[in-house]
Amino acid sequence: MITERQEKLLNFLVKEYISTAKTVSSKALKKVTDLDVSAATIRNDLQVLTKEGFIEQPHISAGRVPTKKAYRYFADKIASQGEKTFSTFIFQEIRITRGQINEELKLAEELMKSLSEASSALSISRPTEKDDLFEILSMMGPARTIYQKNMTIINEIIKELEDF
Repeated sequence: MITERQEKLLNFLVKEYISTAKTVSSKALKKVTDLDVSAATIRNDLQVLTKEGFIEQPHISAGRVPTKKAYRYFADKIASQGEKTFSTFIFQEIRITRGQINEELKLAEELMKSLSEASSALSISRPTEKDDLFEILSMMGPARTIYQKNMTIINEIIKELEDF
């Protein structure tokens, strides 16, 4: 049997893991909970939850992750509180995911616009003489700026996808 504080920690741990898909540390739990206890107390409670089979620690230096038993416990608690609470939780997660997808679409749109500008600049600009270095460098100027902008956007998209 787990205490009320351990149940609260488990609840926050499951929600945090669902939101981030990353192991959850005692320090992170201390930040998101309203419990007035030390990180050491939280670690002790996490040890109890581990022994009870609710959470596991992938390796010594990792945070904790919920087990199937924790998800079942979490789902049963939500279900016992009523259908409205469960629906609210699901709709909140959908809203968060929708926001992340919209952010990705904005970045992709910005990248497409930038790539379109770059291709227009390159197709319009043509050197009049093959050996005129100044002509070639003047064409490369805007293209280099657009290239750097594209790389920045691509890096943002990759970071967002990694965080997603």
